[in-house]
Amino acid sequence: MGDNVEIGIYPTSKALMIADEQGLDLVEISPKAVPPVCKIMDYKKFLFEQKKREKFLKSKTSKVVVKEIRFGPNTDDHDYEFKKKHAIKFLSDGAKLKAFVFFRGRSIIYKDKGEILLLRLAQELEEYGTVEQLPKLESKKMIMIITPKKNK
Repeated sequence: MGDNVEIGIYPTSKALMIADEQGLDLVEISPKAVPPVCKIMDYKKFLFEQKKREKFLKSKTSKVVVKEIRFGPNTDDHDYEFKKKHAIKFLSDGAKLKAFVFFRGRSIIYKDKGEILLLRLAQELEEYGTVEQLPKLESKKMIMIITPKKNK
């Protein structure tokens, strides 16, 4: 805003005239207000600042990647270790880990084995991530979610 113009309520024609005298634009800030709120400024600069602000806010947000690892209730030690290495890699890369035991057919009778398997995984991955959701049975899957620890 110019130095010689006071803040106040002006009719549109006078506001346009003042903006024109200063070589600036009359920019409508809040059109829904009664009366509408306008500001005298350089419109291109206003757009540039707005884009810059949006870009900054967008850069601050981060996308959450969720990686899944699937076990069976009778997964043997070699397969378990192989999948655990992948889990460590996922958590080190900053992705959330969704580990689940899938029960097929009559294997649902091994619910306790599945829970023990997931708790064992959580315990062994303790230095890489923290458990967000403890093992919980949802239909034919027992699901556990682990979030990565922040590296300092």
